[in-house]
Amino acid sequence: MLAKTIMVQGTASNVGKSIVTTALCRILKRRGYRVAPFKAQNMANNSYVTREGGEIGRAQAVQAIASGIEPSQRMNPILLKPSSDRTSQVVVMGKPASTLSAKDYQHKKTDLLPVIEQALDQLRREFDIVVIEGAGSPAEINMKANDIVNMRIAKMVQAPVILVADIDKGGVFAQIIGTFELLDSEEKKLVKTFLINKFRGDKDILTSGVEWIEEKMKRKCLGVIPMIKDLGIEEEDAVVLDEPREKFYRSSSTRLLINVIRFPRISNFTDFETLAREEDVLLRYIDKPDRHCLPDVLILPGTKSTIADLQFLRSSGFDEYIGRCVKSGVTVFGICGGYQMLGDTIEDPYHIESFESAVIGLSFLRMKTVFQKEKTTVQVKALHLDSQCMIEGYEIHMGQSIHMNGNTPLFRILKRQGQAVDDDEGSNQTLDTSAQISGTYIHGLFDNDDFRRYFLNQIRKKVGLESLSAKNNRNALDVYDALADVFEKNMDMTVLSEILGEQLV
Repeated sequence: MLAKTIMVQGTASNVGKSIVTTALCRILKRRGYRVAPFKAQNMANNSYVTREGGEIGRAQAVQAIASGIEPSQRMNPILLKPSSDRTSQVVVMGKPASTLSAKDYQHKKTDLLPVIEQALDQLRREFDIVVIEGAGSPAEINMKANDIVNMRIAKMVQAPVILVADIDKGGVFAQIIGTFELLDSEEKKLVKTFLINKFRGDKDILTSGVEWIEEKMKRKCLGVIPMIKDLGIEEEDAVVLDEPREKFYRSSSTRLLINVIRFPRISNFTDFETLAREEDVLLRYIDKPDRHCLPDVLILPGTKSTIADLQFLRSSGFDEYIGRCVKSGVTVFGICGGYQMLGDTIEDPYHIESFESAVIGLSFLRMKTVFQKEKTTVQVKALHLDSQCMIEGYEIHMGQSIHMNGNTPLFRILKRQGQAVDDDEGSNQTLDTSAQISGTYIHGLFDNDDFRRYFLNQIRKKVGLESLSAKNNRNALDVYDALADVFEKNMDMTVLSEILGEQLV
Protein backbone atom coordinates (compact mmCIF):
# COMPACT_ATOMS: atom_id res chain seq x y z
CA MET A 1 0.00 0.00 0.00
CA LEU A 2 1.38 3.40 -0.99
CA ALA A 3 1.73 6.17 1.57
CA LYS A 4 -0.65 9.08 1.68
CA THR A 5 0.75 12.41 0.60
CA ILE A 6 0.24 16.04 1.54
CA MET A 7 1.96 18.96 -0.18
CA VAL A 8 3.10 22.38 1.00
CA GLN A 9 3.21 25.04 -1.72
CA GLY A 10 3.77 28.76 -1.35
CA THR A 11 2.71 32.04 -2.84
CA ALA A 12 6.39 32.96 -3.30
CA SER A 13 9.91 32.00 -2.26
CA ASN A 14 10.87 32.38 1.42
CA VAL A 15 7.30 32.32 2.75
CA GLY A 16 8.19 29.47 5.11
CA LYS A 17 7.42 26.30 3.14
CA SER A 18 10.42 24.45 4.56
CA ILE A 19 9.50 25.29 8.15
CA VAL A 20 5.85 24.35 7.59
CA THR A 21 6.98 21.03 6.10
CA THR A 22 9.30 20.44 9.05
CA ALA A 23 6.49 21.17 11.52
CA LEU A 24 4.09 18.80 9.74
CA CYS A 25 6.70 16.04 9.70
CA ARG A 26 7.24 16.41 13.44
CA ILE A 27 3.51 16.59 14.23
CA LEU A 28 2.83 13.39 12.28
CA LYS A 29 5.88 11.64 13.76
CA ARG A 30 4.64 12.44 17.28
CA ARG A 31 1.32 10.82 16.40
CA GLY A 32 3.00 7.56 15.53
CA TYR A 33 3.11 7.80 11.74
CA ARG A 34 6.12 6.74 9.71
CA VAL A 35 6.63 10.01 7.88
CA ALA A 36 9.20 11.22 5.34
CA PRO A 37 9.83 14.57 3.60
CA PHE A 38 10.23 15.00 -0.14
CA LYS A 39 11.19 17.86 -2.45
CA ALA A 40 11.55 16.97 -6.12
CA GLN A 41 13.91 19.84 -6.90
CA ASN A 42 15.71 22.16 -4.52
CA MET A 43 17.98 25.08 -5.35
CA ALA A 44 20.46 25.77 -2.58
CA ASN A 45 24.17 25.91 -1.87
CA ASN A 46 23.46 24.77 1.67
CA SER A 47 23.64 21.02 1.35
CA TYR A 48 24.06 17.88 3.44
CA VAL A 49 25.87 14.60 2.86
CA THR A 50 23.80 11.49 3.52
CA ARG A 51 25.08 8.27 5.02
CA GLU A 52 25.18 6.84 1.48
CA GLY A 53 27.49 9.68 0.41
CA GLY A 54 24.87 11.58 -1.57
CA GLU A 55 24.28 15.32 -1.51
CA ILE A 56 20.83 16.78 -0.77
CA GLY A 57 19.36 20.11 0.26
CA ARG A 58 19.94 20.93 3.91
CA ALA A 59 16.22 21.56 4.44
CA GLN A 60 15.32 17.99 3.54
CA ALA A 61 17.97 16.69 5.95
CA VAL A 62 16.44 18.83 8.72
CA GLN A 63 12.95 17.57 7.83
CA ALA A 64 14.16 13.97 7.91
CA ILE A 65 15.67 14.48 11.37
CA ALA A 66 12.38 16.02 12.54
CA SER A 67 10.68 12.88 11.18
CA GLY A 68 13.03 10.68 13.22
CA ILE A 69 14.64 9.06 10.18
CA GLU A 70 17.99 9.04 8.37
CA PRO A 71 18.25 11.61 5.53
CA SER A 72 18.39 10.04 2.04
CA GLN A 73 18.92 11.34 -1.49
CA ARG A 74 15.47 9.99 -2.34
CA MET A 75 14.07 12.89 -0.32
CA ASN A 76 15.60 15.43 -2.71
CA PRO A 77 16.39 13.69 -6.03
CA ILE A 78 17.31 16.92 -7.86
CA LEU A 79 19.52 19.56 -6.24
CA LEU A 80 20.61 22.69 -8.10
CA LYS A 81 23.73 24.38 -6.73
CA PRO A 82 24.14 27.85 -8.33
CA SER A 83 27.72 28.44 -9.44
CA SER A 84 27.04 31.80 -11.15
CA ASP A 85 24.05 34.02 -11.86
CA ARG A 86 23.20 31.88 -14.90
CA THR A 87 24.60 28.41 -14.27
CA SER A 88 24.08 25.66 -11.71
CA GLN A 89 25.57 22.30 -10.96
CA VAL A 90 22.81 19.71 -11.33
CA VAL A 91 23.00 17.01 -8.65
CA VAL A 92 20.86 13.95 -9.46
CA MET A 93 20.19 11.39 -6.73
CA GLY A 94 23.03 12.78 -4.68
CA LYS A 95 25.72 12.90 -7.40
CA PRO A 96 26.80 15.74 -9.74
CA ALA A 97 25.42 15.07 -13.23
CA SER A 98 26.18 18.25 -15.18
CA THR A 99 26.56 22.01 -15.06
CA LEU A 100 23.90 23.81 -17.09
CA SER A 101 22.76 27.33 -17.84
CA ALA A 102 19.32 28.26 -16.56
CA LYS A 103 18.00 28.24 -20.13
CA ASP A 104 19.40 24.79 -20.92
CA TYR A 105 18.10 23.38 -17.67
CA GLN A 106 14.60 24.67 -18.39
CA HIS A 107 14.60 22.74 -21.66
CA LYS A 108 16.01 19.53 -20.16
CA LYS A 109 14.59 19.29 -16.65
CA THR A 110 11.42 17.38 -17.60
CA ASP A 111 13.77 14.55 -18.65
CA LEU A 112 14.36 14.09 -14.91
CA LEU A 113 10.71 13.32 -14.13
CA PRO A 114 11.26 9.51 -14.16
CA VAL A 115 14.00 9.94 -11.52
CA ILE A 116 11.66 12.05 -9.39
CA GLU A 117 8.76 9.67 -9.78
CA GLN A 118 10.90 6.65 -8.84
CA ALA A 119 12.30 8.36 -5.72
CA LEU A 120 8.84 9.41 -4.56
CA ASP A 121 7.42 5.96 -5.28
CA GLN A 122 10.16 4.33 -3.17
CA LEU A 123 9.38 6.61 -0.23
CA ARG A 124 5.65 5.92 -0.55
CA ARG A 125 6.30 2.18 -0.37
CA GLU A 126 8.33 2.61 2.82
CA PHE A 127 6.37 5.18 4.86
CA ASP A 128 2.80 5.97 5.95
CA ILE A 129 2.76 9.63 4.92
CA VAL A 130 5.08 11.66 2.68
CA VAL A 131 5.06 15.44 3.21
CA ILE A 132 6.02 17.07 -0.08
CA GLU A 133 7.46 20.57 -0.35
CA GLY A 134 7.11 22.73 -3.45
CA ALA A 135 9.43 25.51 -4.62
CA GLY A 136 8.80 29.18 -5.24
CA SER A 137 5.24 29.62 -6.45
CA PRO A 138 3.00 27.30 -8.53
CA ALA A 139 1.64 30.36 -10.35
CA GLU A 140 4.79 31.32 -12.27
CA ILE A 141 3.17 31.26 -15.70
CA ASN A 142 6.46 31.24 -17.62
CA MET A 143 7.64 28.17 -15.66
CA LYS A 144 4.53 25.99 -15.58
CA ALA A 145 5.11 24.13 -18.84
CA ASN A 146 8.35 22.65 -17.51
CA ASP A 147 7.31 22.36 -13.86
CA ILE A 148 8.81 19.39 -12.01
CA VAL A 149 8.38 20.51 -8.40
CA ASN A 150 4.96 22.08 -7.81
CA MET A 151 1.58 21.22 -9.32
CA ARG A 152 2.96 18.56 -11.66
CA ILE A 153 4.08 16.61 -8.59
CA ALA A 154 0.79 17.25 -6.79
CA LYS A 155 -1.09 15.91 -9.83
CA MET A 156 1.28 12.94 -10.12
CA VAL A 157 0.18 11.60 -6.72
CA GLN A 158 -3.06 13.57 -6.25
CA ALA A 159 -1.60 15.23 -3.16
CA PRO A 160 -3.84 17.66 -1.27
CA VAL A 161 -2.12 21.07 -1.23
CA ILE A 162 -1.70 23.56 1.59
CA LEU A 163 -1.07 27.05 0.17
CA VAL A 164 1.27 29.05 2.45
CA ALA A 165 1.53 32.85 2.41
CA ASP A 166 3.83 35.19 4.37
CA ILE A 167 1.87 38.06 5.88
CA ASP A 168 5.10 39.76 6.97
CA LYS A 169 5.84 40.49 3.30
CA GLY A 170 2.58 42.48 3.02
CA GLY A 171 -0.27 41.98 0.57
CA VAL A 172 -1.29 38.60 1.96
CA PHE A 173 -4.78 38.74 0.41
CA ALA A 174 -3.38 39.36 -3.05
CA GLN A 175 -0.76 36.64 -2.47
CA ILE A 176 -3.34 33.97 -1.68
CA ILE A 177 -6.19 34.90 -4.01
CA GLY A 178 -3.87 35.89 -6.86
CA THR A 179 -1.99 32.60 -6.68
CA PHE A 180 -5.20 30.58 -6.44
CA GLU A 181 -6.84 32.33 -9.40
CA LEU A 182 -3.81 31.73 -11.63
CA LEU A 183 -4.19 27.95 -11.22
CA ASP A 184 -6.19 25.85 -13.64
CA SER A 185 -9.35 24.05 -12.55
CA GLU A 186 -7.60 20.73 -11.80
CA GLU A 187 -4.95 22.50 -9.74
CA LYS A 188 -7.55 24.47 -7.80
CA LYS A 189 -9.25 21.22 -6.80
CA LEU A 190 -6.00 20.01 -5.25
CA VAL A 191 -5.66 23.14 -3.08
CA LYS A 192 -7.56 22.14 0.05
CA THR A 193 -6.63 24.91 2.48
CA PHE A 194 -4.39 27.92 3.07
CA LEU A 195 -2.09 28.93 5.92
CA ILE A 196 -0.96 32.43 6.84
CA ASN A 197 2.59 32.50 8.20
CA LYS A 198 4.72 34.96 10.21
CA PHE A 199 1.88 36.99 11.75
CA ARG A 200 2.70 39.70 14.31
CA GLY A 201 0.15 41.09 16.75
CA ASP A 202 -3.43 40.30 17.71
CA LYS A 203 -4.90 37.58 15.48
CA ASP A 204 -8.44 38.79 16.18
CA ILE A 205 -7.71 41.79 13.96
CA LEU A 206 -7.17 39.37 11.05
CA THR A 207 -10.40 37.40 11.54
CA SER A 208 -12.53 39.30 9.02
CA GLY A 209 -9.76 39.04 6.42
CA VAL A 210 -9.44 35.29 6.91
CA GLU A 211 -13.19 34.91 6.56
CA TRP A 212 -13.08 36.92 3.31
CA ILE A 213 -10.41 34.62 1.87
CA GLU A 214 -12.37 31.54 2.98
CA GLU A 215 -15.45 32.85 1.16
CA LYS A 216 -13.48 33.65 -2.00
CA MET A 217 -11.71 30.28 -2.10
CA LYS A 218 -14.48 28.16 -0.58
CA ARG A 219 -11.76 26.62 1.62
CA LYS A 220 -11.26 26.69 5.36
CA CYS A 221 -8.11 28.31 6.75
CA LEU A 222 -5.66 25.82 8.26
CA GLY A 223 -4.25 28.43 10.62
CA VAL A 224 -2.44 31.68 11.30
CA ILE A 225 1.11 31.00 12.53
CA PRO A 226 2.83 33.72 14.59
CA MET A 227 6.26 35.07 13.78
CA ILE A 228 8.65 32.72 15.56
CA LYS A 229 11.98 34.29 16.43
CA ASP A 230 15.15 32.27 16.99
CA LEU A 231 13.72 28.97 15.87
CA GLY A 232 17.01 27.20 16.45
CA ILE A 233 16.39 25.37 13.18
CA GLU A 234 18.85 25.78 10.33
CA GLU A 235 17.83 28.21 7.61
CA GLU A 236 18.46 27.28 4.01
CA ASP A 237 18.02 30.54 2.13
CA ALA A 238 20.87 33.07 2.26
CA VAL A 239 18.26 35.85 2.54
CA VAL A 240 18.52 35.32 6.32
CA LEU A 241 22.03 36.80 6.14
CA ASP A 242 20.57 40.18 5.16
CA GLU A 243 19.57 41.10 8.72
CA PRO A 244 21.07 44.39 10.03
CA ARG A 245 24.48 44.06 11.67
CA GLU A 246 24.88 44.79 15.35
CA LYS A 247 27.60 47.27 16.26
CA PHE A 248 30.51 46.02 18.33
CA TYR A 249 32.69 47.86 20.85
CA ARG A 250 35.63 45.87 22.27
CA SER A 251 36.16 48.24 25.20
CA SER A 252 32.74 47.48 26.67
CA SER A 253 32.18 43.91 25.50
CA THR A 254 32.96 40.53 26.99
CA ARG A 255 31.80 38.87 23.80
CA LEU A 256 33.98 37.72 20.94
CA LEU A 257 33.48 39.30 17.53
CA ILE A 258 33.47 36.76 14.69
CA ASN A 259 33.19 38.07 11.15
CA VAL A 260 32.24 35.68 8.34
CA ILE A 261 32.97 36.90 4.82
CA ARG A 262 29.78 36.69 2.81
CA PHE A 263 30.94 35.38 -0.55
CA PRO A 264 28.59 35.94 -3.52
CA ARG A 265 28.31 32.11 -3.74
CA ILE A 266 28.51 31.32 -0.03
CA SER A 267 27.58 27.74 0.80
CA ASN A 268 26.83 25.85 4.00
CA PHE A 269 26.63 28.97 6.15
CA THR A 270 24.74 26.74 8.58
CA ASP A 271 28.26 25.79 9.75
CA PHE A 272 28.17 28.89 11.98
CA GLU A 273 24.68 28.84 13.48
CA THR A 274 25.84 27.16 16.69
CA LEU A 275 28.57 29.78 17.05
CA ALA A 276 26.02 32.55 16.60
CA ARG A 277 23.85 31.09 19.37
CA GLU A 278 26.67 31.23 21.94
CA GLU A 279 26.03 34.02 24.46
CA ASP A 280 29.65 35.17 24.38
CA VAL A 281 29.74 35.55 20.58
CA LEU A 282 28.63 38.28 18.20
CA LEU A 283 28.74 36.73 14.73
CA ARG A 284 28.32 38.96 11.69
CA TYR A 285 28.33 38.33 7.93
CA ILE A 286 30.23 41.04 6.07
CA ASP A 287 30.18 41.69 2.32
CA LYS A 288 32.78 44.45 2.43
CA PRO A 289 35.85 45.03 4.60
CA ASP A 290 35.10 46.59 7.98
CA ARG A 291 37.25 49.73 8.15
CA HIS A 292 36.48 50.49 11.79
CA CYS A 293 36.89 47.31 13.79
CA LEU A 294 38.98 44.18 13.42
CA PRO A 295 37.34 40.95 14.63
CA ASP A 296 38.70 38.39 17.03
CA VAL A 297 38.10 35.70 14.42
CA LEU A 298 37.74 36.05 10.66
CA ILE A 299 36.15 33.10 8.85
CA LEU A 300 36.35 32.34 5.15
CA PRO A 301 33.37 30.00 4.64
CA GLY A 302 32.51 27.47 1.97
CA THR A 303 31.60 28.57 -1.53
CA LYS A 304 30.18 26.96 -4.65
CA SER A 305 32.68 28.92 -6.82
CA THR A 306 36.08 29.08 -5.15
CA ILE A 307 37.94 30.79 -8.00
CA ALA A 308 35.23 33.37 -8.69
CA ASP A 309 34.88 34.21 -5.00
CA LEU A 310 38.66 34.44 -4.65
CA GLN A 311 38.51 37.07 -7.39
CA PHE A 312 35.74 38.77 -5.41
CA LEU A 313 38.07 38.93 -2.38
CA ARG A 314 40.66 40.76 -4.44
CA SER A 315 38.30 43.10 -6.30
CA SER A 316 36.54 44.13 -3.08
CA GLY A 317 39.72 44.68 -1.05
CA PHE A 318 39.16 41.70 1.23
CA ASP A 319 42.64 40.36 0.44
CA GLU A 320 44.16 43.47 2.01
CA TYR A 321 41.69 43.25 4.90
CA ILE A 322 42.71 39.66 5.59
CA GLY A 323 46.36 40.74 5.53
CA ARG A 324 45.58 43.49 8.02
CA CYS A 325 43.84 40.97 10.27
CA VAL A 326 46.85 38.65 10.12
CA LYS A 327 49.28 41.46 10.97
CA SER A 328 47.12 42.37 13.96
CA GLY A 329 47.08 38.82 15.33
CA VAL A 330 43.50 37.94 14.36
CA THR A 331 42.68 34.23 14.09
CA VAL A 332 41.76 33.38 10.48
CA PHE A 333 39.83 30.20 9.78
CA GLY A 334 38.91 28.75 6.39
CA ILE A 335 36.38 26.02 5.66
CA CYS A 336 36.24 24.14 2.36
CA GLY A 337 36.43 26.78 -0.41
CA GLY A 338 37.67 29.35 2.11
CA TYR A 339 40.38 26.88 3.14
CA GLN A 340 41.43 26.42 -0.49
CA MET A 341 41.77 30.19 -0.94
CA LEU A 342 44.22 30.42 1.96
CA GLY A 343 46.74 28.26 0.08
CA ASP A 344 49.38 29.21 -2.49
CA THR A 345 47.68 28.07 -5.69
CA ILE A 346 44.43 26.60 -6.99
CA GLU A 347 44.82 24.50 -10.14
CA ASP A 348 41.88 23.71 -12.40
CA PRO A 349 43.28 21.40 -15.10
CA TYR A 350 39.83 20.19 -16.23
CA HIS A 351 38.30 23.70 -16.12
CA ILE A 352 35.73 22.67 -13.54
CA GLU A 353 35.26 26.28 -12.39
CA SER A 354 37.28 28.50 -14.67
CA PHE A 355 38.87 28.90 -18.07
CA GLU A 356 42.17 29.47 -16.24
CA SER A 357 44.33 26.44 -15.50
CA ALA A 358 45.69 27.90 -12.27
CA VAL A 359 45.24 30.95 -10.05
CA ILE A 360 47.32 32.35 -7.20
CA GLY A 361 45.80 31.93 -3.74
CA LEU A 362 46.18 34.17 -0.70
CA SER A 363 49.37 32.29 0.31
CA PHE A 364 48.79 32.13 4.05
CA LEU A 365 49.01 28.33 4.09
CA ARG A 366 51.73 26.32 2.34
CA MET A 367 49.59 24.17 0.10
CA LYS A 368 48.15 23.89 -3.37
CA THR A 369 44.70 22.65 -4.38
CA VAL A 370 43.97 20.72 -7.56
CA PHE A 371 40.36 20.42 -8.74
CA GLN A 372 39.33 16.89 -9.71
CA LYS A 373 36.54 15.63 -11.93
CA GLU A 374 35.05 13.61 -9.09
CA LYS A 375 33.35 15.32 -6.16
CA THR A 376 34.11 14.24 -2.58
CA THR A 377 30.93 13.82 -0.52
CA VAL A 378 31.57 11.89 2.70
CA GLN A 379 30.59 11.85 6.36
CA VAL A 380 33.60 11.86 8.68
CA LYS A 381 34.61 11.28 12.28
CA ALA A 382 37.81 13.00 13.35
CA LEU A 383 40.07 13.87 16.27
CA HIS A 384 41.05 17.51 16.77
CA LEU A 385 44.75 17.19 17.50
CA ASP A 386 45.19 20.20 19.79
CA SER A 387 42.19 19.60 22.04
CA GLN A 388 41.76 15.83 21.55
CA CYS A 389 38.05 16.55 20.99
CA MET A 390 36.16 14.08 18.83
CA ILE A 391 34.03 15.63 16.10
CA GLU A 392 31.58 14.48 13.46
CA GLY A 393 31.00 16.32 10.20
CA TYR A 394 31.03 15.96 6.45
CA GLU A 395 33.06 16.94 3.40
CA ILE A 396 31.73 18.35 0.10
CA HIS A 397 34.42 19.53 -2.32
CA MET A 398 35.77 19.14 -5.84
CA GLY A 399 39.45 19.76 -5.04
CA GLN A 400 42.20 17.89 -3.22
CA SER A 401 44.75 19.92 -1.27
CA ILE A 402 48.44 19.00 -1.20
CA HIS A 403 50.50 20.39 1.67
CA MET A 404 54.10 21.46 1.51
CA ASN A 405 56.81 20.65 4.07
CA GLY A 406 56.21 21.94 7.56
CA ASN A 407 52.43 21.74 7.54
CA THR A 408 50.82 21.00 10.90
CA PRO A 409 47.55 19.08 10.43
CA LEU A 410 44.43 20.22 12.27
CA PHE A 411 42.58 16.90 12.49
CA ARG A 412 43.13 13.19 12.16
CA ILE A 413 40.33 11.53 10.24
CA LEU A 414 39.35 8.24 11.89
CA LYS A 415 36.34 7.29 9.75
CA ARG A 416 35.06 8.19 6.29
CA GLN A 417 31.58 6.90 5.41
CA GLY A 418 31.88 4.54 8.35
CA GLN A 419 35.17 3.01 7.16
CA ALA A 420 38.20 3.22 9.42
CA VAL A 421 41.06 5.40 8.13
CA ASP A 422 44.03 7.23 9.64
CA ASP A 423 44.52 10.41 7.59
CA ASP A 424 45.80 13.85 8.50
CA GLU A 425 43.41 16.64 7.54
CA GLY A 426 43.46 20.40 7.51
CA SER A 427 46.23 22.83 8.26
CA ASN A 428 47.26 24.92 11.23
CA GLN A 429 49.92 27.62 11.31
CA THR A 430 50.83 30.22 13.94
CA LEU A 431 52.65 33.30 12.66
CA ASP A 432 55.09 35.63 14.39
CA THR A 433 52.27 38.16 14.79
CA SER A 434 50.45 35.55 17.00
CA ALA A 435 47.86 35.23 14.27
CA GLN A 436 46.72 31.66 13.79
CA ILE A 437 45.76 30.55 10.29
CA SER A 438 43.76 27.35 10.09
CA GLY A 439 41.72 25.53 7.50
CA THR A 440 39.73 22.35 7.01
CA TYR A 441 37.37 20.61 4.60
CA ILE A 442 35.10 19.47 7.44
CA HIS A 443 31.67 21.09 7.55
CA GLY A 444 29.67 20.96 10.76
CA LEU A 445 32.68 20.95 13.08
CA PHE A 446 31.26 23.76 15.24
CA ASP A 447 28.16 21.66 15.94
CA ASN A 448 30.36 19.62 18.29
CA ASP A 449 29.91 21.24 21.71
CA ASP A 450 33.29 20.49 23.30
CA PHE A 451 35.28 21.48 20.25
CA ARG A 452 33.28 24.69 19.79
CA ARG A 453 33.88 25.76 23.38
CA TYR A 454 37.58 24.85 23.18
CA PHE A 455 37.90 26.95 20.02
CA LEU A 456 36.15 29.94 21.60
CA ASN A 457 38.07 29.68 24.86
CA GLN A 458 41.38 29.74 23.00
CA ILE A 459 40.29 33.02 21.42
CA ARG A 460 39.01 34.37 24.75
CA LYS A 461 42.37 33.63 26.37
CA LYS A 462 44.15 35.34 23.50
CA VAL A 463 42.14 38.58 23.91
CA GLY A 464 42.32 38.56 27.72
CA LEU A 465 38.88 37.16 28.60
CA GLU A 466 38.14 34.33 31.02
CA SER A 467 37.34 30.88 29.70
CA LEU A 468 33.76 29.63 29.92
CA SER A 469 32.41 26.15 30.51
CA ALA A 470 30.94 24.20 27.64
CA LYS A 471 27.18 24.18 27.47
CA ASN A 472 25.74 21.27 25.61
CA ASN A 473 23.15 22.07 22.98
CA ARG A 474 19.67 21.25 24.06
CA ASN A 475 18.38 17.94 22.76
CA ALA A 476 18.38 18.28 18.98
CA LEU A 477 14.77 17.09 18.83
CA ASP A 478 13.58 19.66 21.39
CA VAL A 479 13.58 22.42 18.77
CA TYR A 480 11.38 20.34 16.48
CA ASP A 481 8.97 19.59 19.31
CA ALA A 482 8.83 23.29 20.19
CA LEU A 483 8.10 24.10 16.54
CA ALA A 484 5.38 21.44 16.37
CA ASP A 485 3.84 22.81 19.58
CA VAL A 486 3.52 26.29 18.05
CA PHE A 487 1.91 24.93 14.90
CA GLU A 488 -0.51 22.65 16.75
CA LYS A 489 -1.59 25.53 18.97
CA ASN A 490 -2.28 27.80 15.98
CA MET A 491 -3.62 25.33 13.40
CA ASP A 492 -7.10 23.87 13.04
CA MET A 493 -6.16 20.21 13.46
CA THR A 494 -9.65 19.20 12.35
CA VAL A 495 -8.97 20.73 8.94
CA LEU A 496 -5.65 18.86 8.73
CA SER A 497 -7.39 15.63 9.75
CA GLU A 498 -9.99 16.04 7.01
CA ILE A 499 -7.34 16.73 4.36
CA LEU A 500 -5.33 13.63 5.26
CA GLY A 501 -8.28 11.42 6.06
CA GLU A 502 -6.64 10.60 9.38
CA GLN A 503 -7.85 11.15 12.93
CA LEU A 504 -5.30 13.61 14.33
CA VAL A 505 -7.40 15.22 17.09
